[in-house]
Amino acid sequence: MTRRNCRPGFTLIELLVVIAIIAILIGLLLPAVQKVRAAADRTQCQNNLKQIGLACHNYHDSYKKLPPGVQYNYPYYYWSWMAKILPFVEQKNLYNKADTWAKGGGPGSYPWWPWGDFWDNPPGTPPNPALGQTVPFYTCPSDQRRLVANSDSGMLVGYTSYLGNPGSGNNANNGVLYWTSDIRLQIIMDGTSNTLLAGERPPSADWNYGWWFAGAGYDSQGTGDVLLGARETGYASSMGCPGSKVGMQEGSLKDPCDQCHFWSGHDGGVNFVFCDGSVRFLSYSNDSILPALSTRSGGEVATPDN
Repeated sequence: MTRRNCRPGFTLIELLVVIAIIAILIGLLLPAVQKVRAAADRTQCQNNLKQIGLACHNYHDSYKKLPPGVQYNYPYYYWSWMAKILPFVEQKNLYNKADTWAKGGGPGSYPWWPWGDFWDNPPGTPPNPALGQTVPFYTCPSDQRRLVANSDSGMLVGYTSYLGNPGSGNNANNGVLYWTSDIRLQIIMDGTSNTLLAGERPPSADWNYGWWFAGAGYDSQGTGDVLLGARETGYASSMGCPGSKVGMQEGSLKDPCDQCHFWSGHDGGVNFVFCDGSVRFLSYSNDSILPALSTRSGGEVATPDN
């Protein structure tokens, strides 16, 4: 009796059918995976803002006031509100390091500036060591970039996805975090649950704005780096952008004018933390009430639609 060798295998047609089925399954699965990832990013972002809100309240408990939006006195020139709350976001060691550097000073006319004497020729004191660090709570995972980079000046800089609320904009200082601000929760007459503390805006694509530690901003008062008002028309004008590029609207890293308003990598809106520590996702349709939510004592009634 002769045994015949039979080797099972796929025909070319069967192989093509299997490949087609796999491609269809991947096509069906990818959007679901992307939705899950986007939802996870949004949740993590909200958690970051929750921790930031809690840190600001703990700072208030310790010092009986919110941190200044941007501090400007010895030895903390241009230290941002995020720099001041470092001990309350599990970054006590980084704060101590930055504090020691600031108090140590160095050669030059402005030895305590966060960037040291970097622009001297030759450079003198190097920048504050915190300047080039990133803090996990200060970056949104929806931004896939590595948020530490060399700025146009060549300094290594850490960036933030979250900017504090100075108010209606153009240095009106009617919010809660602004240049040398000194705000107690008790004077927020509109109510802490109706007043914004901070919200999302990715760092600019050219890395010129969004520095978290040293909040100089375009106006030397923090705007664009660590602060952003509801209607920053002055900021937009300085960038050569139309006055319509303010408030809260969809944005893209491809358009440099989108750095002048709140926007996020999430679909449909922006995460904000309010002065009571609550975090809410506001759709872009809420832009019309953003100025009311940004002022601490305007007496406006503003109810977000979500």
